[in-house]
Amino acid sequence: MKQVLKVHPADNVLVALRDLEAESKVTYNGEEYTLKEKIPAKHKFTTTDLQPGDAVTMYGVLVGKASRPIAVGQRISTENLRHAAAGYALSATRRTAWMQPDTSKWKDRTFMGYHRADGSVGTANYWLVIPLVFCENRNVEVLKSAMLKELGYAKPDKYASLMQSLIGKFHDGADALAVQETTWMPEETTGASSRVFPNVDGIKFLTHDGGCGGIRQDAQTLCGLLAGYITHANVAGATILSLGCQNAQISMLQDEIRKRDAQFSKPLYILDQQQTGTESQLITDAIRQTFAGLMQANDISRQAAPLSKLCIGLECGGSDGFSGISANPAIGYTSDLLVALGGSVILAEFPELCGVEQEMSDRCYHSEDANRFIQLMRTYQQRAEEAGSGFDMNPSPGNIKDGLITDAIKSAGAAKKAGTSPVVAVLDYPEKVRQSGLSLLCTPGNDVESTTAEVGSGANIVLFTTGLGTPTGNPIAPVLKLSSNTKLFHHMPDIIDINTGSIIDGTETIEETGERILDYVIAVASGDIAAKSVLNGQDDFIPWKRGVSL
Repeated sequence: MKQVLKVHPADNVLVALRDLEAESKVTYNGEEYTLKEKIPAKHKFTTTDLQPGDAVTMYGVLVGKASRPIAVGQRISTENLRHAAAGYALSATRRTAWMQPDTSKWKDRTFMGYHRADGSVGTANYWLVIPLVFCENRNVEVLKSAMLKELGYAKPDKYASLMQSLIGKFHDGADALAVQETTWMPEETTGASSRVFPNVDGIKFLTHDGGCGGIRQDAQTLCGLLAGYITHANVAGATILSLGCQNAQISMLQDEIRKRDAQFSKPLYILDQQQTGTESQLITDAIRQTFAGLMQANDISRQAAPLSKLCIGLECGGSDGFSGISANPAIGYTSDLLVALGGSVILAEFPELCGVEQEMSDRCYHSEDANRFIQLMRTYQQRAEEAGSGFDMNPSPGNIKDGLITDAIKSAGAAKKAGTSPVVAVLDYPEKVRQSGLSLLCTPGNDVESTTAEVGSGANIVLFTTGLGTPTGNPIAPVLKLSSNTKLFHHMPDIIDINTGSIIDGTETIEETGERILDYVIAVASGDIAAKSVLNGQDDFIPWKRGVSL
């Protein structure tokens, strides 16, 4: 295994691929470097002497400037490096030429999906129960309690036996120390009981804290997001609970649905509590109508579909210093393969494109999209600064600890998820993907808010890279976790689906890993493999309020 890596020929830092001891000598491309201190794996050291104000370059772009002298072989850190990124502006030149990958082995491949009237194809078949306002959250929970177990969707509680053991010890007079030292291993569960509706993957109950209060634009945006879920290819129909007096009116939701699907024909049941009267009547009506909708949803079965019907969301969270050189470029190659096959890809998390704005805007087919991207980025940054923050405050403590020292370093690596294909559209949250190819979607870098948004815009599968580990999932779309390093893959096997650490280990190329990922995506899209997030019931759903969220 190699000791170090230079990501781009123009870089003046090297990445440690394993722990390197102080005073040890490292050779790269014929140049020898004596390390001034211990360099942990994933961190970087300089290849030239730097003075305060000198640029640090990685991925071929400016990622920071020295805040104090840095000697050759010294680790870059928050103590000696400050965030810096290159400026950007609308260019008259579009850089949309790209080397399409060889897709011959997939040209006749299909996946087994659920075909919808609007021409989209789902990778799953869910029914939704959604409140239009937080006041209805409790009623949604009542419906959930009433329906899941009876319909065969409730999963056994694997921790029930632990609780029973602890209760038994308590009744037997055991002290607190004895309770804490109780030995227990999780039991293998056999899954939910037999489903009443075998062709329906589940009923998803999407509670939230919006719909009223705040500003009217919040209500409009929420209705747009909910409409994105209702019209989503993975959804067969929905039950909507409205209180009646909230800002997010039923008519507003209906307008947003028509924007996304003018010929919308899925079963949709909308109940208004203030019109209905008693809670008992509301719940009774909701159960009856939802059951009728599930009967219709069960009539749909998987049929073959071309890979062009796949829409993949690209996400990263709990990133580390390897994310930008293994997992992210690997799914970037997968993205290029899918785009070349006529599919759709979504890159979001705008705070994590700080420093690569010029590249991304230049990759836009149309200057109008390039300008829109620039304006969205500048507006977002301005609002962050007005709130006393900024993109430079984006890296989390975990990111920094594992080698992502500045937002520009994090962003340059995060952008690798987008591969090399041109940008066909720039979307503002919560707009819907309308065409094949790579689309940019304005969202926060927050894992759940961004994943929620990508699915609302049409992603029927999400590829989620991580170097530290995160359980994030989504109610209606499989979220596949890809580890940037092999250690994480073995350390958290219950949440990680795919290992890309083979790139760091030197046993696989980026292209080979990207191809392996696409094969896995096809299997998941067909229902042959279940994502770990689905098996774990990880149904994260957080709408983004357009206030500042990094």
